[in-house]
Amino acid sequence: MLETMIALLLAHALADFVFQTRQMVANKADFRVLLGHILIVGLTSAALLGRFHWPVLGLIAASHLAMDAIKIHAMNDRLGAFVTDQAVHLGFIIIAALIWPGAYGGGIWAMPPALLAGFIPAGWFQAMPGVMVVMAGAILAIRAGAFLIGKVMDPLKPHAESDMNTGTGLPDGGALIGILERSLVFVFVLGGQFSAIGFLVAAKSILRFNPDQGQRAMTEYVIIGTLLSFGWAILVALATTYLYRQTTGA
Repeated sequence: MLETMIALLLAHALADFVFQTRQMVANKADFRVLLGHILIVGLTSAALLGRFHWPVLGLIAASHLAMDAIKIHAMNDRLGAFVTDQAVHLGFIIIAALIWPGAYGGGIWAMPPALLAGFIPAGWFQAMPGVMVVMAGAILAIRAGAFLIGKVMDPLKPHAESDMNTGTGLPDGGALIGILERSLVFVFVLGGQFSAIGFLVAAKSILRFNPDQGQRAMTEYVIIGTLLSFGWAILVALATTYLYRQTTGA
């Protein structure tokens, strides 16, 4: 089941955050563009499963189409819509893996045909799930993180731009920075990464130093964005490490 979920997760990450261009996102209200995106979702899923498992591909494609259509026509382009969209896609990936756990196991990557195995070392096929985990984690940490943090920061941007010369700071900026700091420290302690706490303190101290107090709002804006970026990368890295160990037994 885990290999099936990982393959579908990487397919989703590629389809949504690598192969989907800005032009496609801007024009997705055009049904032809939306169908093109869904075709990419289906093809990447089939490629990474190593076969055309029609029940899995049908569920993934249909759920992706329905959620994207709802997002386009009934939701705004803000954080809540982005998180809901991604959560629904992830939910159906998990459902597909639970219903058809052997979808990956029946594909060519798990059972390579003799012709293919003759050209590629057997160890490469065995390492595929681990490679997929790392690739999915990297895309989600880097590409998906950029979109997520952008959505979080959008409401703060006008305040940072308009108040940067007043010294008033962002609305509840200090409180939000404190929440992010404590969240990161909590994750670091759970992960046994005590040295990373010192790095966090040093990074915040450098960012906080600003001889021009009129730049307080912009400074807080940068700190919040930086902490969010750190936090997202840390969470994705921890999840990637866990899945990698579960997949490879390392």
